[in-house]
Amino acid sequence: MNKPGPFVAAHWGAYRAEMKAGRAVALHPFEDDPDPSGIGAAMLETLDDPCRIDRPMVRRGYLDGDGGAARGRDSFVALDWDEALDMAAAELERVRREHGNQAIYAGSYGWASAGRFHHASSQLRRFMGLFGGYTYSRNTYSYAAGEVILPHVVGDMLLLLQEHGSWDAMAERRSLVVSFGGLSLRNAQINSGGVGRHSQRGDIRQAVAAGARIVNIGPQAMERGDAIASEWVKIRPNTDLALMLAVAHTLYTEGLHDAAFLESHCVGFERFKPYLTGESDGAPKDAAWAAAITGMPAAEIAALARRMAAGPTTVNVSWSLTRQENGEQNYWMAVVLAAMLGGIGRPGEGFTLGLAAVSAVGSRRSALPVAALPPVRNPVGAYIPVARIADMLLNPGGTFRYDGKTLTYPDIKLVYWVGGNPFHHHQDLNRLRRAWERIGTVVAHEPHWTPMARFADIVFPATLSAERDDLAGSPRDTYLFATRAVSPPFGEARNDHDIFAGLARRLSPADGGNTTLYDAFTEGRDQTEWIRHLYEETRLRLTALGVEAPEFEEFRERGFLETPPAREQALLAGFRADPARAPLSTPSGKIEIFSETISGFALDGLPGHPCWREPSEWLGSPRTREHPLHLISHQPERRLHSQLDQSSHSRAGKIQGRAECVLNPKDARRRGVADGDLITVFNARGACFAGARLSEDVMEGVAMMATGAWYDPDWTGGGEICKHGNPNVLTPDLPTSELGQGPAALTCLVEIARHEGDAPPVTAFDPPEIQRGER
Repeated sequence: MNKPGPFVAAHWGAYRAEMKAGRAVALHPFEDDPDPSGIGAAMLETLDDPCRIDRPMVRRGYLDGDGGAARGRDSFVALDWDEALDMAAAELERVRREHGNQAIYAGSYGWASAGRFHHASSQLRRFMGLFGGYTYSRNTYSYAAGEVILPHVVGDMLLLLQEHGSWDAMAERRSLVVSFGGLSLRNAQINSGGVGRHSQRGDIRQAVAAGARIVNIGPQAMERGDAIASEWVKIRPNTDLALMLAVAHTLYTEGLHDAAFLESHCVGFERFKPYLTGESDGAPKDAAWAAAITGMPAAEIAALARRMAAGPTTVNVSWSLTRQENGEQNYWMAVVLAAMLGGIGRPGEGFTLGLAAVSAVGSRRSALPVAALPPVRNPVGAYIPVARIADMLLNPGGTFRYDGKTLTYPDIKLVYWVGGNPFHHHQDLNRLRRAWERIGTVVAHEPHWTPMARFADIVFPATLSAERDDLAGSPRDTYLFATRAVSPPFGEARNDHDIFAGLARRLSPADGGNTTLYDAFTEGRDQTEWIRHLYEETRLRLTALGVEAPEFEEFRERGFLETPPAREQALLAGFRADPARAPLSTPSGKIEIFSETISGFALDGLPGHPCWREPSEWLGSPRTREHPLHLISHQPERRLHSQLDQSSHSRAGKIQGRAECVLNPKDARRRGVADGDLITVFNARGACFAGARLSEDVMEGVAMMATGAWYDPDWTGGGEICKHGNPNVLTPDLPTSELGQGPAALTCLVEIARHEGDAPPVTAFDPPEIQRGER
C-alpha cells in the first residue's frame, strides 16, 4: 500500500498531494472529509499559471515619478531582489523620518494563507510593529456592525461565536430555526484557518430529519441541490429589522413573550416598549406596519410570531445582515427577539450568529488552541474601521464618528499590503481607484498578477501555501495539519517572512536599541524552527486541556492530529443559570435592550434601542424609478473571495467569461434577457458586464452576483466599467452608521440591460507588459 501523500491545506479544506519526481501532480481530499470542497482541485494549476509573478517588479510610472495616475494599467520593470529590497527599505525609512509611522497604512485585510506561521497579516504587523508602528484597521468586512454593537448588548462577537450552539442541539430539541438573511451552504465550505471535516451539510440534513424546521427569510431559496427541506419567506432586502419588530410586537401584544426572563436577565425593555407599541411616535410596529415595508402579508407575520412562541426557537441572523445600512440594528433586534422568547441559554434556542456562514458556525467543534506568530505591540494608536479606507485616503485630517468616539483620519503616504485584495473587498471601486491615486507609494507581496499587484508600485513575488511548510488549523476546528511544500517556489518567489527579513536587514529598529531589526523580527529562527516552536506551544496548550499530542517529528510524519469535539453547550448557559454569578460583559452585566451607553453617544437617529431607519437604497425607495432591482453581492461558490479566480474551476462557473448575474425569469423577460445573454449591470456609481442566469430561486426585484471576479476596468472608456463582472463597482461606499462604520454593500439598487454587439475582451488574467533587463 502506498504511503499517504503530504498535506496541502487551505481555508477550504485539506488535501493529500500525489507526488511524482518530488512535485505534486494531483490533490486528493483528506480521507476523513465527508463533503470536500471542489475549490481545492484547482490549487495546483495556479502554481505556474501565466498569472504568476516570477521576480520583484516596480511599476514603470513609479520610476518615472507619475504620482500614481497610471496604477492599474501600467507596465512593470523586473528587478533583482537586492535592488527591490533596497528601494522598498529606503522608502519605508524616508516616510518614517519625514512623516512618522502613522503615515504608513498596513491594513492588509484578507484571508491569505491558512498557515499559522505564514499568516500574511501577522507577518506584516509583526514587522511593522518592530519598525515603529503603523496605522491599522479594526473589525472585518464580514460583520463589522455586529462586532461593534454586540459588546454593548450581550458580549464580544468573537467570543459568542466560540461558544456557539450547534445543529446537534437543534436536532435534539426539534427546534424551529428562523434565519433572517437566509442560509446558504456555499459559504460553509470555508473556514478561516482551514477545515478538517466539512460536516455542515450533513449536520443540517440530520437536524431536519430529526424534526428541526428551517424558515429561510431572504431573497434566495436554499440551494435545491442540497435537498434540505426549508420554508422560503420572501421579503424585500434590507427590511429584516421591520419584520423582527413586528414579530416582537405580536409577541408582546398577545402576551406570548417571556416577561420573567426580560425582568431577570435584561435591562431596558420598559424603555423600548413605547417605541414598539407606537406610544412614543404614533406608529405601532405591528404586522400591518411591517407588511407595507417588507412585502410579507400581515397575517403571515403574525402567524410566524405565534409559531416562534409555540416551542423551541432559534433566531439566526446571517452575517450579510450586518453589511447594509443600519446593520447594527439587525443584530441588536435579533438578541431582543430571542430574549422576548425567553430561550437564551437553553440548548437549541436563543440566538445564533451566522449559521453556515463558515464551516465552524453551527457544527460542533472544539476550541483548538493553536499558537500563532507572536504579536508585537503597535506603538502607533491611529486606526480606521476597515471599510473606511477610501474615506481615509480622500480626507486626510478629516474627522469621523466610530463607536461613540470622534477620530481623525491620518495622512497616509505609504500603503503596505500583504495577503489581501482591497479591489475585491471594498465597495464603489471607482471611488477607491480615485482615492488610491493619492497614495505616494504602494508595496505589495503577491503570488499572481491580481488587481492588488497591478495597483501597486513595488511588488514582491510571494510563494503559495503549496510551496512552503507550515501548521494549518483554525481555532474553531478539531484538526491541526502539518503541511509540506509539494512544489518548489515559482521563479524567484519568497515567503513573506523571508521578504520581511530581507527588509529588516536594511532597516534600523524603532527603539534604536542594541538588537537589530532582523534579530528582533526573526528571533534567530528559520522557517522550520518557527514551525516547531509554534507546534510545541500548541502542544503545551493541548496538554493543559487533557489532550495528548505527539512529538513534533511524529506529528510531521503523520501529517495531522485530531482533538475531541467540544461538549455540547448552550450559548450563555451559565448566564441563564445565574446572571449574578456569571454576568455578561455589558455595563449592566445583563442583556441591554436599552443601552444607556449608546443613548449617550447622541448619534442622529439612533436612540438607545433598536429602531427601523429607512435605507437610502431599497425596493421601497423612489430611486427604483431609475434602478429598480436590488443587487445582492454574495460570497462565491467556486473560489474564496477572489482567490483562485483564474483557475479552471472558477472560470467554469462563468458565462461568456464573465461573472454570473442571477435573475428571476419575470425580471429577465421585462428586459428582453434570455438565459446565457451578456448583460450590463449599472447604476450611477459604475457598471459591469455579466452573464445572465435565470432562476425561480431568486425573488422578483432582486439580482444576485457573487463577489470575487478580478477587477478588470475598461481603460478605453475611462475605467468606470468592469469588463469581468466585479459587483463592487456598483455597491455604495457607505457606512452602516456612525456607530459601527461597517460596509453597507448590500444597500444597492441597479438596472440591467441586454448587451448588444461586441463587448470588450476580459483581460483580468493577462499579465501586464513587463520590461526585463536594463531599465
